[in-house]
Amino acid sequence: MLEAALLSDFGSKNLGKGKFICIDYSSINIAKPFHIGHLSSTVIGHSLYRIYENLGYKCVGINHLGDWGTQFGKLIVAYRRWGSKEEVERNSTRALLELYVRFHKEAKTDERLDDEARVWFKRIEDGDDEALKLFDWFKALTLHEVGRVYSMLGIEFDSYAGESFYNDKMNRVIEELEDKNLLRLDKGAYLVDLSPYDMPPCIVLRSDGATLYATRDIAAALYRKDTYNFEKCLYVVAYQQNLHFRQCFKVLELMGYEWASSLVHVPFGMVSMQNGTISTRKGMVIFLEDVLNKAIEKTLSIISEKSPELEDKPKVAQMVGVGAVVFNALYNSRIKDNVFSYETALNFDGETGPYAQYTHARCCAVLRKAEGLKRKEVDYTLLTDEDSLNVLRQLSAFPKAILEAAEKYEPYYVSRAVIALAKAYNKFYYNQRILGEAEALENARLALTDAVRSVIKKGLYLIGLEAPERM
Repeated sequence: MLEAALLSDFGSKNLGKGKFICIDYSSINIAKPFHIGHLSSTVIGHSLYRIYENLGYKCVGINHLGDWGTQFGKLIVAYRRWGSKEEVERNSTRALLELYVRFHKEAKTDERLDDEARVWFKRIEDGDDEALKLFDWFKALTLHEVGRVYSMLGIEFDSYAGESFYNDKMNRVIEELEDKNLLRLDKGAYLVDLSPYDMPPCIVLRSDGATLYATRDIAAALYRKDTYNFEKCLYVVAYQQNLHFRQCFKVLELMGYEWASSLVHVPFGMVSMQNGTISTRKGMVIFLEDVLNKAIEKTLSIISEKSPELEDKPKVAQMVGVGAVVFNALYNSRIKDNVFSYETALNFDGETGPYAQYTHARCCAVLRKAEGLKRKEVDYTLLTDEDSLNVLRQLSAFPKAILEAAEKYEPYYVSRAVIALAKAYNKFYYNQRILGEAEALENARLALTDAVRSVIKKGLYLIGLEAPERM
């Protein structure tokens, strides 16, 4: 088993060979801040992508951009009334957020603003040059800014097809529902009656002819199945959308698509702030980039104090600081609500990402000091002490943790396995002499150390963390 643990494919399977899994995650909103509330979807989805890829699936990471809706009319109105190009160019989504908040404040006493916003959004829908120019500018600014955050997190997407991508694909949904006699007219709106399934109706066309989120998500599912012929399509979206996805999946089932059963909503708990719920309309947000930068800053301060001779301190600080935030989001069951606090997210003590990363660096240091491992001469039968046996038990449990994470859509199984292994190794490290023993025993304990290093590195990778060799 130790030899297997040293291989890069330890814990890997070919379960998904030739099969696609689409994972819809992060799904940021254009012209709105990439805030701490997006963290869960982003890191859970990214981890599931790596976990399924590790099991042999071809994964398709989809950032279903929120790039359509009347909010863009509101932004255009706000920008034309109170904004400046220089300010927006300088502060990007932060400036746009200020305009969005001001619009909602002013609209409370001036109802004409909402009417004006609807007119501008209609101009976007109709392809008006001025409206589209502003819309495309807001979109480009947002993608540039969020690109910095995704780069810090080590995340790339295979598709950025968002809501606007499906504008010309929704007629198929309406036509199929009509052909299959599933549409009902109610007060001018078209809907699918879901009362036999204990759900409210799924409205697909408003009385003014506008489509809704459900229409777009049904169109997106059809497009993804046609394009990727997925084995599964996962939607990593907060549990507040449970009903929405139940409705969409049921409508697709009623349309006769048996593959609707392969659509899976992966819900997670909501993130709130200590002083209330996150709200972009009120400007109550914590920018994720600020959180990551603060974590890096704190980490660099700690490293500079404790390891002043360490090379590439800023690079290591980014690995560890970002890792601390990500690990904090992936250490518990995804369904739990989380009240965000800097103190908790940036706590490097105990069962944290930095603890696991430090254990990896410790293993690397031991192996460097040993100047190589004589693998052909390793006698694993010498690992008979209880500390070594506990490490071996944690190593052997690692592949099962990966499978459980995939089966239950819960990356925290991997996070917990990494911490359990790190704890077991650190106990072994303190209780058992590694270097300076008889050569055969030394080699066996070095082999154990190398296996721990390899598995921790892989575990950290699967949950989206890097594994520095020196800390």
